[in-house]
Amino acid sequence: MVKIASYGAWTSPLAARDVARAGGSVQWVDLHDGEAWWAESRPDEGGRVVLMRAGDGRPRPVLAAPWNTRNRVHEYGGKPFAFVGGKIAFTHWVDQRVYLVDPDDEAATPEPISPEPEREHGFRYADLTAAPGGAEVWCVRETQFGDAPLDVRRDLIALPLDGSGEARVLAASHHFMSAPKPSPDGRHVAWLGWDHPAMPWDGTELCVAELTEDGKVGEHRVIAGGPTESVCQFRWESPDSLLALTDPQGWWNLHRITLDGTAVNLAPREEELGGPLWRLGSSWFAPLGGGRHVVLRGGRTLAVLDERSGTVTDVETDLPVWLGQISADNGVVVGVAAGPRREAAAVRLDLSTGETTELTVGEPLPLDEAYLPLPQERIFTSPDGERVPAFVYPPTNPDFATPEGELPPYVVHVHGGPTGDVSGTLSLDFAYFTSRGIGVVAVNYGGSTGYGRAFRERLRGQWGVVDVQDCAAVAQALADEGSADPARLAIRGGSAGGFTVAAVLTMDSPFACGNAMFPALDLVSFASGETHDFESRYLDGLLGPLESNREVYVERSPSARPDRLAGPILLLQGLEDKVCPPAHTEAFARAIAGSGIRHAYIPFAGEQHGFRRAETIIAALEAELSFYGQVLEFEPVDVPVLALEA
Repeated sequence: MVKIASYGAWTSPLAARDVARAGGSVQWVDLHDGEAWWAESRPDEGGRVVLMRAGDGRPRPVLAAPWNTRNRVHEYGGKPFAFVGGKIAFTHWVDQRVYLVDPDDEAATPEPISPEPEREHGFRYADLTAAPGGAEVWCVRETQFGDAPLDVRRDLIALPLDGSGEARVLAASHHFMSAPKPSPDGRHVAWLGWDHPAMPWDGTELCVAELTEDGKVGEHRVIAGGPTESVCQFRWESPDSLLALTDPQGWWNLHRITLDGTAVNLAPREEELGGPLWRLGSSWFAPLGGGRHVVLRGGRTLAVLDERSGTVTDVETDLPVWLGQISADNGVVVGVAAGPRREAAAVRLDLSTGETTELTVGEPLPLDEAYLPLPQERIFTSPDGERVPAFVYPPTNPDFATPEGELPPYVVHVHGGPTGDVSGTLSLDFAYFTSRGIGVVAVNYGGSTGYGRAFRERLRGQWGVVDVQDCAAVAQALADEGSADPARLAIRGGSAGGFTVAAVLTMDSPFACGNAMFPALDLVSFASGETHDFESRYLDGLLGPLESNREVYVERSPSARPDRLAGPILLLQGLEDKVCPPAHTEAFARAIAGSGIRHAYIPFAGEQHGFRRAETIIAALEAELSFYGQVLEFEPVDVPVLALEA
């Protein structure tokens, strides 16, 4: 029997503990000798990242606790494992060292092959790959040589598998680099490089150098990329050519590039086939042979590019969204895929039969699909006439209806980055709210990826303006069309999304309140060496160089205008965050104390940038729901009441 209850007060079978239990991420899917390998996080094990494998049988872990297959390179981590010499090399979170183990020997103990650093996490490694001959691991090494966040340098190095020698430096062409990849004949090596103030989606260089018989790398030359061209992925195709995703015309398309720098676009189109290189080792394409390549159209739809016809044809699968990590061999594709009613999973797809196998084994959700929202892809319009893509997740619960004439509260979700995106897949975070009668709309504001360089660069110099306007425009449009209650609009986001939340609440906006998770708040400090090295010059593009735009930094910083906070705010922060310093969030909380504006600040010990532990995920969701209930005036069921200060 359908019950009548106000939006927000519906009873849901989806508890915060269920979200936490299912909330582990899947990443770094790869194929080796016909077997799928990947890494998955376990919130109920303190966020430990487990290396997994699956052949013909049931998926099984390769490494038992306490091994944690993760690293800190760029603070977001890079690919943490590689197959080399019949064994697997991997990075371990606790000490950041590289270890070697025989994955077929269950009794084997991993042995370190990288030296122990003098300072904790003083050496960090990522993007591991096998060297020619299989006697070394090649990778990026990040060295923390001082106490300041910017006291970092990077080298491309070789680690002997026997652990007998010190790391051998191969090259150090740029401040940032991807790992070196040897050519099929072992005569050349290639890598990506870029320098401050560029981010990798602004401009990178594809470098090639000769590899001598004694394993030394010669002088490199640049064969693709540049200050305004971003190569986001490459692979050797033959001893004389590489395949690369690059965007000389403003769209990441697949090119064949010869060693003399001649480039041919294999299927020219005004559509993205790549994505932003936030983490070293990400992949958006893989060769299938015979001039065919599996790609991600729009950065998220699995497709086959046929270079003979110049076409890109979608592959029909039960999971329509693929998330920037694919590998292929003998007509089999593996990757991370998701759908409107399915969270991201490690997936194996046989292109010859169309058979799709979900490899990730998780506990079934304690609810029927009828309780899950079906996202609606919409295009809204910004105040300056630009299109704003978004996905609307309406309130969904078959057990409840609302009193006649009542409109639902809606929460605008702001993705992080800000050079990132959202896709129309199942989010249990969102379902936690929609099953209780609270709508969610996830916005791809100007600056998001997946829509070409021009759309991405709408945010250039305009962070804190375009993102704020676009998110507010979407919320207002939902209210104007009668889909949302104009008096009960909220906004949520983490990292860069948390900045947008705090920024919009210190301006005139349609939002009654917001949840800022691990937010960027003090932009002057962020650009003055208080964040990590990878993003320390990010704001040069988003706001302009600090030395000539200090007034803009101050004006756009929520920390500079706490007195203009117009509505209640919830602040959630990990205390080990190296990206958005906890001190900035704590200072903002102190600044608004006694202001009369309701607020709460909740710090989480043991959490970095983003929440990985089950207990944190549960506490954060329940606090957010209670916060919305108190501010938007509904009574949520079965959650502790969050104490708000004023």
